[in-house]
Amino acid sequence: MYNDDNWQIVSGAEIDPFLKAINPIDGKHTANPDTATVKWRQVPFYATIALVELNDTSWAVGTGPFWFLAKQGKMFPLDGTSAPIHDANESGPITVSEENVLDYLRFFCYFVHGDEGPFFVVEDINHEAFDKSKMDETALKIVEGAVMSATFEGKNKNGDFEATALVLYGDALFSARFAISDDGMIEMVDDEPIAADLPVKKIKPGY
Repeated sequence: MYNDDNWQIVSGAEIDPFLKAINPIDGKHTANPDTATVKWRQVPFYATIALVELNDTSWAVGTGPFWFLAKQGKMFPLDGTSAPIHDANESGPITVSEENVLDYLRFFCYFVHGDEGPFFVVEDINHEAFDKSKMDETALKIVEGAVMSATFEGKNKNGDFEATALVLYGDALFSARFAISDDGMIEMVDDEPIAADLPVKKIKPGY
């Protein structure tokens, strides 16, 4: 998520207060200041809340990373449920606009999970969750023909933002329509199956 150069590295003594606030993670994992990597960034729909990523080289492979929303020392662990995002939105403020609603949709779907993992918004055939090496020609053509950019569709009669996106959940790909309120509530109002039983890599951010 957010594979760009806008992350800021937390180093030196600044790591300690953060680790004290979050250890142990989920009651199971403890980050060590000597081996942990902490970085943070701003996201366009929060003015006073940062997205934080934590990993630790001392953990077993596949344990991390973990993500948090942070506001003035208060941490909201992104644990796969929608509750911490809604709590952060209430603490916020969150500002969803026509300019950032698609960023918020991608963020929300990535960090809110069902039993099969995240709801990835797919806009590229090279998405990290696709195992293209195991995708046969038929499946590849279906996915290539379906891939599209997430699109803002305007506002509905209730004043909510509407957007369409291609979503990968588990091994199933479908086209979905969403309603997003300005306070950060998201509802999937319609969906249409595109493909199933696709070869995918299991990626479960945050847990």
